[in-house]
Amino acid sequence: MRKEIINLLKKENKLSSKALSEIKNLEIDDFANTIKEIGKKETKYIKALEISKNLTNNHIGKDIYIYKEVSSTNTVAKFLSQHGVESGSVVISERQTDAKGRSGKAWASPLGGVWLSFILYPEVDHSKLPMITLAAGVAVAKALEKIGVENPEIKWPNDIMINGKKVCGILTEAVAKFNTIENIIVGIGIDANLNVSDFPEELQEGTTTLKEYFGKNIDENLLIKILLEELEKIKDLFNDREYESILKEWRKRSYTIGKIVEVRKPFNSYYDAYVIGIGKEGALVVEKIDGTLEKVISGECIIKN
Repeated sequence: MRKEIINLLKKENKLSSKALSEIKNLEIDDFANTIKEIGKKETKYIKALEISKNLTNNHIGKDIYIYKEVSSTNTVAKFLSQHGVESGSVVISERQTDAKGRSGKAWASPLGGVWLSFILYPEVDHSKLPMITLAAGVAVAKALEKIGVENPEIKWPNDIMINGKKVCGILTEAVAKFNTIENIIVGIGIDANLNVSDFPEELQEGTTTLKEYFGKNIDENLLIKILLEELEKIKDLFNDREYESILKEWRKRSYTIGKIVEVRKPFNSYYDAYVIGIGKEGALVVEKIDGTLEKVISGECIIKN
């Protein structure tokens, strides 16, 4: 995190041409207020005023920090979460240079996408934390529906699909101290006003964008506003322990249920299975070839043709 924050300060000319040895001795926490101030400066494409206009949320998006370029909005959100920002604060960047998806996979984030993270201080049982990713997926799908996308689907656990291709990924990370979860960072990346050719060649297959879906650019600020509204609604359901309501909405949009998948688990363990459904704690329920049932809590499911 330290390296990323220093790079952000350099890009914004908040550090003079100090020698590397001097930079190493900097107390990065001393720059927390500067990082906040940078996030309140006007940016070219993403506009806080347009997002906040008529936004009635009481929690998510009440405080918004927008940057021209960061390594990762999740990284900046983690840093800010440790320096006094409120739960529900949102970090947005017009571009990310070193974003990651699940399992450390590269996530291309060029100019034109919607790249944001928000901070939560959830007061729930830790067993329910995997539900946060599913809930965020429902919010993204509903937001896409509201701007005119027909039948966006959710691929367990964290991808949003349009016509069988990925348009959005979600990365949920816990910030822990002494084995206690202090807060949760939820990162959302939506391929909005981009062409598939804007991505590295190795990431193009199986990817789509909203621009390609609609045949034109969409209003990114409006999409962010709608997304924050849907996140607020799903957050209220989560806080009220309405987990079954969230799962019902997830199941309606599931891209994974009813398909044959290859389940890839940690330590290179994998097997084929049929996806039956999703359990109340957010685990995928699959039937293995031998007929036994298993709950998949972590790992990856590759849809088989």
